[in-house]
Amino acid sequence: QVQLTESGGGLVQAGGSLRLSCAASRRAFRSWFRQAPGKEREFVAAITLSGLTYYADSVKGRFTISRDNAENTVYLQMNSLKPEDTAVYSCAAASGSLMAPMTRPGAYDSWGKGTQVTVSS
Repeated sequence: QVQLTESGGGLVQAGGSLRLSCAASRRAFRSWFRQAPGKEREFVAAITLSGLTYYADSVKGRFTISRDNAENTVYLQMNSLKPEDTAVYSCAAASGSLMAPMTRPGAYDSWGKGTQVTVSS
């Protein structure tokens, strides 16, 4: 498994920006998920070892996932935030091959504890 540590959450007004970071103990396929109160965990974005990126339709054009391979850190730059983006954001990693589609939590064997993002209207 991969040890993951997130940082960068907080409170921001609608239209504002935040950048989340997720430090890892080693390189792996990485993703961000989020879970709002009373809702299921949902896929946000993913980045492969080679740098290919994938996004949920709800965040496409507003969020950017990137990685610093030298430090095994993945970032999620979130712009034009909306109140509906409010959730606990967790990073995930797959230490081996994905065991399910990348948009499914079951694809990953390592999770961070999560960081709260709150967007006020």
